Amino acid sequence: MSNIKTIATAARSMKTRQSRPFRVSIEGNIGSGKSTCIKYFDKYPNIDKHAEPIAEWRNVSGHNLLGLLYSDLNEWSFAFQHYVHLSRLKIQTSPPSNPNITVKMFERSVQNSRFCFVENAKKQNFLKDPEYEVLLKWFDYTEQNLDISLDLIVYLRTTPQTVWERMMKRGRAEEAEVPLDYLEQVHESYENWLNSPDVGCEVLTIDADRNIEEVKKDLDRYSYKILGGNHTN
Repeated sequence: MSNIKTIATAARSMKTRQSRPFRVSIEGNIGSGKSTCIKYFDKYPNIDKHAEPIAEWRNVSGHNLLGLLYSDLNEWSFAFQHYVHLSRLKIQTSPPSNPNITVKMFERSVQNSRFCFVENAKKQNFLKDPEYEVLLKWFDYTEQNLDISLDLIVYLRTTPQTVWERMMKRGRAEEAEVPLDYLEQVHESYENWLNSPDVGCEVLTIDADRNIEEVKKDLDRYSYKILGGNHTN
């Protein structure tokens, strides 16, 4: 019976994939250039582009969840990750903005929340065991009942020291107290997730330690792949 259920689920997922835009998640550590990468594709009218909803995280009915998180990771990781899952889910599963959209591109994914940040939060004891289990159940239910599948991950790979220096330069208020060791933890979580055989889609890795002009050259070189040119249903 379980095999029949698995086959039926896979068939539904395949049918849904055939009727939706090609999904590309832009992944990378804090300060790796994800927003800049997404803006590079502004020239393509067939793409729905979604930056991280930072403004939304800063004002959840008057509460700055992003600021609270960085002020006390132990106290606020559960609330923050729970809300991030919701906001990413809305982006990832929303219908295209018009019938001509063939690609949906977004900054980080539901999968990122589950396999990168939630895993790191558990490893660093920012989440209590019951909180961690609640987040896993929430993800499992989502995965089983909604199509959140990805077609491509573009991983802007950086070294923690590089992104820490960039983060200090850009001066985002909530990030002022983020230590280098936190970026090292996030980097390790990314490496573990995206090198896993169970990642679920192709991963295109770009060296984002280089200056932005060099990164843009790679985005241009791989644009056919990034925009779903190699995708077959």
